[in-house]
Amino acid sequence: MARERRPARRLRAAALAAVLGGCVLAGAATAPPAAARPGGHGPAAAYAALGDSYTSGPGIPAQVDAGCARSNHNYPSVVAAERHPRTFTDVSCGGATTAEMWRAQGGNPPQLDALDRHTGLVTVQIGGNDVGFGPIIETCARLAAQDLAGNPCERAYRASGRDELALAVLRTAPKVGRVLRAVRARAPHARVLVVGYPALLPDDGSGCFPQVPFARGDFPYLRDTEKRLNRMLRLVAGANRAEFVDTYGPTARHDMCQAPADRWIEPLRPAAPAAPAHPNARGEAAMARAVLDRLERGRG
Repeated sequence: MARERRPARRLRAAALAAVLGGCVLAGAATAPPAAARPGGHGPAAAYAALGDSYTSGPGIPAQVDAGCARSNHNYPSVVAAERHPRTFTDVSCGGATTAEMWRAQGGNPPQLDALDRHTGLVTVQIGGNDVGFGPIIETCARLAAQDLAGNPCERAYRASGRDELALAVLRTAPKVGRVLRAVRARAPHARVLVVGYPALLPDDGSGCFPQVPFARGDFPYLRDTEKRLNRMLRLVAGANRAEFVDTYGPTARHDMCQAPADRWIEPLRPAAPAAPAHPNARGEAAMARAVLDRLERGRG
């Protein structure tokens, strides 16, 4: 990507923020029961998938719910195709926060309504929009022009004398905990997996401006913020009798800064069908494999 004029960069940053944090709305899709597969895992219990756009798979063909930007090749669909659950209900929706577990998002009902006493498996990937993925990306892209070699975004978020993003992660922890307790109350016999977020930026802290339009010194700060979010999700899962699924490790070196053939997360100008700063089909498949590996290891 050649260097662009500032208004063009701002327009794309605003569009990205809308994809990440906006309320894209509509109804849930429920797949019909699938026949048990001979051998292998055999028939699995009823499976319900809850989550935001990293779960729903915006832009990945085929989109089966335009309002929630939900794909039939997102990681819950890949898991369901492998596990052959008795029933599969995917209510993930782009723009969802923890609040959407209890309240409708346009035509998408409260996500917790997908659960009942017969649910045997639940995956939950939530918290990114509570922390503010969209506004963070928009802010850091806007501030980059002030000091491309420095860390203007980190300075802005620390201007009060405290790290506002670290505080946002801390404030999200009890919200996620409340979600998991509600999941347990509605599906008391279910195996509950909390799915972490994949590697969005290079793990070594290097940058790739203008492909990802952040200042050089802000890449390690934003990488560490995502790692802090994933650590929080792991701790909250453990405190609420749920299992954590690491998707960061399996997707490292396949982040937004990699070449199109190697990346599983698309940058601001996606080369593969996917939303900006979101997993493409290969990224969703990698997250599905992480979930399946966790299931195969058994509880614990």
